[in-house]
Amino acid sequence: MESLSLTKPQLRKIILEAAGLARRAQFGTGIEAVYRVIDHLGFVQLDTNYVVERAHHHVMAARIPDYRTEWLAELCEDGTVFEYFTSDSGYLPMHDFRFTLPVKKAFKAQRQPLTQAETKLMQQIMDRAEREESLMVGDFDNDRVEASSGWWDWRPAKVALERLYFAGDLMVSRTSAFQKVYGLPVNLVPSETDLTMPTDEEYARFVIRRTLGALGVAYTKEIAWRARYVRGNMVKKELEKMARAGELKTVTVEGLKGPLFMLPDQKVDIDLSDEVFILSPFDILNVFRHRLKDFFDFDYQIECFVPAPKRKYGYFSLPILAGDKFIARMDAKADRKAKVLIVHNIHFEPVDISENTIEKLIQALNAFVRFNQCDEIVFKKSNNEAYLETIRSSMC
Repeated sequence: MESLSLTKPQLRKIILEAAGLARRAQFGTGIEAVYRVIDHLGFVQLDTNYVVERAHHHVMAARIPDYRTEWLAELCEDGTVFEYFTSDSGYLPMHDFRFTLPVKKAFKAQRQPLTQAETKLMQQIMDRAEREESLMVGDFDNDRVEASSGWWDWRPAKVALERLYFAGDLMVSRTSAFQKVYGLPVNLVPSETDLTMPTDEEYARFVIRRTLGALGVAYTKEIAWRARYVRGNMVKKELEKMARAGELKTVTVEGLKGPLFMLPDQKVDIDLSDEVFILSPFDILNVFRHRLKDFFDFDYQIECFVPAPKRKYGYFSLPILAGDKFIARMDAKADRKAKVLIVHNIHFEPVDISENTIEKLIQALNAFVRFNQCDEIVFKKSNNEAYLETIRSSMC
């Protein structure tokens, strides 16, 4: 079992390289770069929150300077990318399609027994899908018996459509308004796609390699997370076997508890730029709070899920990265009608920020304003008035 000792700065460089945030345009430009990002990360999380541009587009724009939101839909339409739920909802490369089959099998096996009415409704939906090719929730009469009790209290037709989607009987595409369109896999999956069910070992090793490729270095719990709806202990067993066989390296870092794992061909000597990135809370770099604490000394939590009186930084606070340090977090909202990006709070972290970094931050803010289809930016509050005044006076 090969073990490697790394410093935290080395670790951060590896993580940022794996995340595609080591330098500007790490995956190139154009629609080809969108595919390269998805293919490299293996999974780009989707989120419907529209306070600023949606998370999956935000992930792309942070890495692809000329990103256009329609490119993701084009990749889905031509069958190179598809949407599915693994650990979360997101976009995956089509050549990984067979590795969603164990997840679909698990969802079908683990769901509660269906009533006769539920089974009948699902069969009716499948019959319609075969005849009509595409379906939306609005295509069904309102079959709710009682008034809705909340956001996740779906009516029966919506529940049935989602059950069929999770089980793999239906797939999902999106309208331009981001509404789900349900269709048969035979109409959406290219005919040459491998549809063979992976063995347990194949699936576990796929998850391990994919996750380490996207995270660079990871704890067991993060790797097992992507298989949480199948069998996480299967991943742990294969991790141990792969490490013993030299197919993975174990990593030790002073001050951190292990084990940590890394792919054997992972580069350690990495050049890191001083670029500034405004990131989505659902970016691969930010989804595990403990990683930000352990590796970047950054205590971050997305506060849209926190009751308003307990929020410290704002409803939808965006982490801001410069080089290998998080320098700020920005609670922003795009007023699309007025074409104004409103920054309710930009909170600077207790780190030294150079003039060059402030200039890079201003460039990133200008790009973020344009990305959100706004013409100007308005700042409401900051914990550092000197930085804020410099930014205000230099914004385009």
